Amino acid sequence: MAKIQIPKGTFDILPYGAEEPWRLSETWQYVERIAREVSAEYGYREIRTPIYERTELFHRGVGETSDIVTKEMFTFEDRGGRSISLRPEGTASVARAFIENNLAQCGTVHKFFYIGPMFRYERPQSGRYRQHHQFGAEAYGISGPEQDAELIDLLLQIYKRLGIKDLQVHVNTVGDVQSRGAYKTALLDYLRPFLEQLSADSKMRFEKNPLRILDSKDPKDKEIVHGAPSILQHLSPASKDHFQKLCHLLDQAQVPYIVDDKIVRGLDYYCNTVFEVLTTHLGAQNTIGAGGRYDGLIAQFDGPDLPAIGFATGLERVMQVMQSQQLTIPVTKRPLIYFIPLGEEAREKCFLLATTCRHNHIPVDLELNAKKVPSAIQNAIRIGARYCCILGSDELTSGNASLKELSTRHEQPIRLSNLIAVLKELNSTQCASS
Repeated sequence: MAKIQIPKGTFDILPYGAEEPWRLSETWQYVERIAREVSAEYGYREIRTPIYERTELFHRGVGETSDIVTKEMFTFEDRGGRSISLRPEGTASVARAFIENNLAQCGTVHKFFYIGPMFRYERPQSGRYRQHHQFGAEAYGISGPEQDAELIDLLLQIYKRLGIKDLQVHVNTVGDVQSRGAYKTALLDYLRPFLEQLSADSKMRFEKNPLRILDSKDPKDKEIVHGAPSILQHLSPASKDHFQKLCHLLDQAQVPYIVDDKIVRGLDYYCNTVFEVLTTHLGAQNTIGAGGRYDGLIAQFDGPDLPAIGFATGLERVMQVMQSQQLTIPVTKRPLIYFIPLGEEAREKCFLLATTCRHNHIPVDLELNAKKVPSAIQNAIRIGARYCCILGSDELTSGNASLKELSTRHEQPIRLSNLIAVLKELNSTQCASS
């Protein structure tokens, strides 16, 4: 029988044994902890939604013509004949949850963050997987550019706390409905002579959503749109004022940025501010995080007409950048002590000692498998224990044992009756210094 293997485009996150640091669970725990801590400091609270939704949600929210809906969704029919899709992004699900649970009744401003897996059926490549993970933040209720600047700063602070360097913030505006109408006309006039040279996808977008052509990754398309007119020349007074104020706020907050008028984002619900954070450490796929404003989305789902803005960052990409920059990941808590019993009576004593330690918040493990002491000590070293304590019949009879520090091999005698008190003190000192 053939060995069952993991599906293409997915990967395991392991407690140890992974060749790459970004596939170790402690790396994920660290990145997620930093993201949660920074979000709390900015007033954002966690929301969790199902990993699958009715397909209609993404058709209405993400857009019928988007690549996600037309090419990339994992969609299936459940046993009740309903069309269900694994979520390809988080914003639509958060909006649905906000409306369905009547959260608008809880205040006028709402700030959420989410962490979880997303699913897109696309060709796996560096930093992109069919099951990938995102951290995202969404803010509802504030239409002013201060909220836009706050979200951009929040995202950058997460990267900064993780130690990531060499980042570029690119900002743009896709304007309001009036702005996009005027720009669409100018863009179509520019692109029409190049229509036959465009990629098949861009030819389709020419009729349905020409702004998407600016987001094409096709080399020929990119060459063509390089000379396209700028949306910044077709903004309504309101959109122009919003964008100018955003840039002023970023200047005041000393957030460096580049105005990039080719950023449009890939989803239908964006308006006004859009932004991306780029890195030089991911090759061609160099966007590490992105977002923008989507003021009409909640009303589109039959909810209240609230302004909204959000971003998402791919956690795999974040960790691969950290790896490429050789950033240090803090070591998670390791056992303070490793008990090694010799004989059945000692096994029971070590089990009781380990249980007492754990009930007192002292991290501990014990050897229940190795047949020789050297092997047991190697096991203790492998899991990162600081001390080991070997108990046999002599130690049980005399009530005396030795506490061995594994890094120095230094041993200190200790009374078994006093062991827990000593370990409590050592654990308290270790926690205070970490």
